[in-house]
This record gives sequence, C-alpha cells and structure tokens, in this order.
Amino acid sequence: MNAECNRIAQQLASTINGEAWYGDSLRQIVAGVTARQAHAHPIANAHSVWELVRHVEAWVRFALGAVEGKPIPPWPAMPIELDWPAITDTTDAAWKQDVESFFSTHLKLVEAIQAFTDERLDATVPGRAYNFYRLFQSTTQHAVYHAGQIALLKKLS
Repeated sequence: MNAECNRIAQQLASTINGEAWYGDSLRQIVAGVTARQAHAHPIANAHSVWELVRHVEAWVRFALGAVEGKPIPPWPAMPIELDWPAITDTTDAAWKQDVESFFSTHLKLVEAIQAFTDERLDATVPGRAYNFYRLFQSTTQHAVYHAGQIALLKKLS
C-alpha cells in the first residue's frame, strides 16, 4: 500500500495545480504573467518570477533524478547554474515553454511519488544525508515558499 506516497503526491499536486490550502496554486499564480513581467526585477537584488520558476523546477528535476538513483549535487558547492539556471532567451515563446516545462516536470514528480513505495520513504536520497520522505515533503514546501514570492512579484510587475 502506498497511502503515504499518495498523500505526499496529492499535496504536491494541489500546490502546483489544485486547490491549495494556503491560497492559489502555482498554476493560478503564474497564469497571465507575461514574459516581460516574468523577467522584471521589481525588487532590487531579488530574483524575478522567471528565475524562481526555473529554480523550483531545477529542484524538482533533482528529486526526479534521485528517484532514479542519481545523486543530488552537493550543497553548498553546487554550481550556481544548476541551482539557478540562467535565462538566455526572454521571448514570449521561451517563457511559455519554461512554464509548460515547469508544470510538466512537476507532474512527472507527482507520478513518480505515486509510483514510489511507502517502504522506500526511509531510504537515503542519493547524494544527501536525509530520506525520501523529507525530500518529497521539502519539494512541496519549497514550491509553496517560492509561490509566495512569485505572487508578490506578480503584483509588483
């Protein structure tokens, strides 16, 4: 039985696409954001919406890799471009593609968590000293944390 994995997957899914307890899902927050707004830096020395979207997706990719046995790069020695992937194309098409990738990658992780077994939740994440339970829970917390930032930046841009 994968009851706990299903609960974790549901939490991530609602954070990204559903009815999140805390407020709007990331899909609702990102809806209507233009490439110009996404690339804007309305708060000095803060990340843009686009940078945050790419950063959150990067960590979802790390989690997906870990499920497949790939070690998550070491922290804090991780190269910045892995943690905060550069934005080299600021066109509307590039923004649309990054948003689609963001949601597609999250859906893959939701599916991977659903296919995971509760018995494996205590296993150590490759490249880390913590278990998959913490990784999966933290992935949702990470998305919620940055969702608040994205919502604020959206209002300011």
